[in-house]
Amino acid sequence: MLRRVVGQVRAVDGVSFTIGAARTLALVGESGCGKTTVAKGVLRLVPVSGGRVDFDGVDLLGLGREALRPRRRELQIIFQDPFSSLNPRMRVADIVEEGMLALGVGSDANDRAARIDALLEQVGLSADMRLRYPHEFSGGQRQRIAIARALSVDPRLIVCDEPTSALDVSVQAQILNLLRDLQARFGLAYLFITHNISVVKFLAHEVAVMYLGRIVERGTVEEVLRDPKHPYTRALLSAVPMVDAAAKREVIRLQGDMPSPAHPPAGCHFHPRCPMAMAECRASYPDEMAVTATHRVSCYLQRA
Repeated sequence: MLRRVVGQVRAVDGVSFTIGAARTLALVGESGCGKTTVAKGVLRLVPVSGGRVDFDGVDLLGLGREALRPRRRELQIIFQDPFSSLNPRMRVADIVEEGMLALGVGSDANDRAARIDALLEQVGLSADMRLRYPHEFSGGQRQRIAIARALSVDPRLIVCDEPTSALDVSVQAQILNLLRDLQARFGLAYLFITHNISVVKFLAHEVAVMYLGRIVERGTVEEVLRDPKHPYTRALLSAVPMVDAAAKREVIRLQGDMPSPAHPPAGCHFHPRCPMAMAECRASYPDEMAVTATHRVSCYLQRA
């Protein structure tokens, strides 16, 4: 009310990763760990207090508003909820064309109209749906419209913020297949935020596990899912349902809730819930350690 600063929250702290062309990095972790904040920070949809976002050697955080505008074409986002991410008062054609008009894509109205028809066909919709409104579509169809909107400006990186979590399981599979096909066709890079480990296995090339604003483990999907090193990653994977009922696997049940990012624990942020915590875990945060050339973990248990 009096506009006084009563505290600071580091929603994201010391996060570092790289995404190559035609590659998918999955960012996983509990709700509130900072995944969406990372994504919005990369796109400069939220203010970032420090660090760098390098895109083709250019730090996006150092660009002014006018210099950043041309770059907007290359970075797009697909939101989680297809029911609220589309303007209900706009027709599909207007929704897809909106970004094209804002960023100067297409030579004229006829060129943009032809492009809209082609985009709808590419995402599995019919071009004659262009004059309908969002309420006339199912959830999966709306998400296809959102994908077409993201593709309309020829992006190179698309942030996918849990784009299948609000959909039925059968529809989720269709959207994931579509995203994978589009990646192969256009060489897109994805930053894919998800809770679903099955999605990670299906779509991602690399995975980064976040806990309370920090990445605790990262590597290729095969490395992290086959041989997790951090206790938090092991707990996440132990909760994944298994098809084979005869398979034996220890289920790790974490005690308590994730602490508030406004008051993170001293030392390793995970130590209050870690069954293997040691005295040094409470004293200082562990540096990132290399398990292999591509597999890294921040945990004292992995020290040489």
